[in-house]
Amino acid sequence: MIGQLGAALVTTMGLVLAPLCHDAAAVKAPHTVVMDGQALAATKVQLVTGTAPKATRTAYNLLVKTADADLKAGPWSVLDKPQTPPSGDKHDYMSQAPYWWAGPKTADNPMGCPYVNKDGQRNPEADAITDHTYRMVAWDAIRDLALAWYYTGDARYAARAELDIRTWFLNPATAMNPNLNFAQIIPCSTKISGTGIIDSSQSLTQVLDAITVLESGAPGWKAQDSTGLKAWFGKFLDWMQTSPQAKLELAATNNHGSFIDQQNAAMALYIGNTTLARSIVESVKLNRIDKQIKADGSQPLELSRTMSWHYANFNLVALGRLAEIGKNLGIDLWHYTGPGGGSILKAVDFLIPAAEQGQSVWPYQQINVFDQSIAVDIFHAAADQAHDKAAAAAIAKTPAPTLGDLWPIRPGVTSLDPPLK
Repeated sequence: MIGQLGAALVTTMGLVLAPLCHDAAAVKAPHTVVMDGQALAATKVQLVTGTAPKATRTAYNLLVKTADADLKAGPWSVLDKPQTPPSGDKHDYMSQAPYWWAGPKTADNPMGCPYVNKDGQRNPEADAITDHTYRMVAWDAIRDLALAWYYTGDARYAARAELDIRTWFLNPATAMNPNLNFAQIIPCSTKISGTGIIDSSQSLTQVLDAITVLESGAPGWKAQDSTGLKAWFGKFLDWMQTSPQAKLELAATNNHGSFIDQQNAAMALYIGNTTLARSIVESVKLNRIDKQIKADGSQPLELSRTMSWHYANFNLVALGRLAEIGKNLGIDLWHYTGPGGGSILKAVDFLIPAAEQGQSVWPYQQINVFDQSIAVDIFHAAADQAHDKAAAAAIAKTPAPTLGDLWPIRPGVTSLDPPLK
């Protein structure tokens, strides 16, 4: 048996790891929703015993560095925004549709109504409402802090993750109401739209995974935290199935439909409604894969966008997570092939040439920076979960993400939020 390493630094091949203080024999795999809990436990054992590969040690150090910064940031709340939603309740989340711009402003029309859509061109006016940015930063921090605690055993990380979670979801004075009634509103318009649901659906699963990590034994975590969160997510899931906005989003055929499906399946799995989770994941075969992916692996609905590279990858974030959720339920989406010949793995392999060689071999419009590295996570997922040899080989040939390849220590497909400016 490997004993306690205490607070000693583990140094291997010139890399200095943060303190590790666990008994390898006592490592417990968390019951994660998207991330591979068994892989988390195996990685922790490798770190504790000093047998982790260099890529894992590098990713670990990057995680700890990020979590150290998160200790000094936040907590964040929807109450922090300067605006008040139309409901009059600042506990309601609010954001502005990012690709909508004012028309000519005149004395008679000072707001420039009506706003017009410019696909892929982000209006900086949307940043004045802070909920979108704070959601992105807070939910990333929650994930990173929870994982930092899991790997290091340092109670500071757990305490901060718990504070951030309670502030956003549980504290009556600061918590978000479980709805997105005012997400991605368009100025001058009262039309109901479901597109704002992408604000939560693109990254909520990482919060659920963080919660399950903390539930595996974090100091300071209480049973009442889990009870309160299951109640909150139960209400949010109900809104995500019955509200006018949700019904519109569920009917979406592109990435918006994929993302609300993976969010709802993940919440259902977390709160214990496995029947609903299974139903959603099974429906993905007909409703998403069959309708979105051609036999050659192309995704026409995403390739028609002005940011085709981004959205082809983005939709696969949702489908990859759904496949990972399906694995927890005994449903194999990775190897499902529709009647038309489309499959998730074909869509992943479709990205490989451009990921390796760049925009010159991508014959579709991409008006913003062509970031090859955004494909790395889905390549890892396809390689690890579905044994896709082509995807596995592509990882080494694809530029690493700017912040480093963190897959070895958080094995789950992450969202593709744009970096903060």
